[in-house]
Amino acid sequence: MSIKKVYLIRHGQTDYNVQGIVQGSGVDAHLNEEGRRQANLFFQHYKHVPFNKVYTSTLQRSIQSVQGFLELGIPHETHAGLNEINWGTREGTRITPEEDAYYHSLLQTWCDGETGVCIEGGESPDLVAARQVSVIETILSRPEEETILICMHGRAMRILLCQLLKYPLRCMDQFEHRNLCLYQLDYTGSMFTVKRYCDTEHLHVTKLPDIAAQGAHEQFR
Repeated sequence: MSIKKVYLIRHGQTDYNVQGIVQGSGVDAHLNEEGRRQANLFFQHYKHVPFNKVYTSTLQRSIQSVQGFLELGIPHETHAGLNEINWGTREGTRITPEEDAYYHSLLQTWCDGETGVCIEGGESPDLVAARQVSVIETILSRPEEETILICMHGRAMRILLCQLLKYPLRCMDQFEHRNLCLYQLDYTGSMFTVKRYCDTEHLHVTKLPDIAAQGAHEQFR
């Protein structure tokens, strides 16, 4: 069986990332100027790759991050299963010290293995993993798509990587991410292996005109 190559990226920067505002599946933010620059840098670096299909979430920041590839005419599918976790009552709100403490407490709960615990009014990692299953099955059922690009979101991407690599969900924070970072994986028909881990080499260029500041408050994706 031929190897399926999976290029998995997180979306580019949004104003919400910079401002420390919570954005999950309930906030359909667009890329900002820096996010569009990141998307273009990724496109310029990987436009030579013969992608058979582009998969994204249904959210605009995901779709806009791969716009260059879509303009090449590469087939594209959106899947709600790839959407970010729903952050419930925290969606669209600015992170305060109190919210930050709640968030880190929740992360510790998940790291302790209690991945069925939902954020207030939102989802748990278990629920996100469950809705990702049909997307994984779809992708693996298409061997003719030998090279694919998937664009999604930070927390959901961590959960997906756990599923693909057979890690328990409590280990999801081991998978780091940045705006427009790349995980490259190979699938042999029985297992996935990681070829590139949170790679941002494509964003490092010698001359950077009109750079917007990278947001420091990106706990909520």
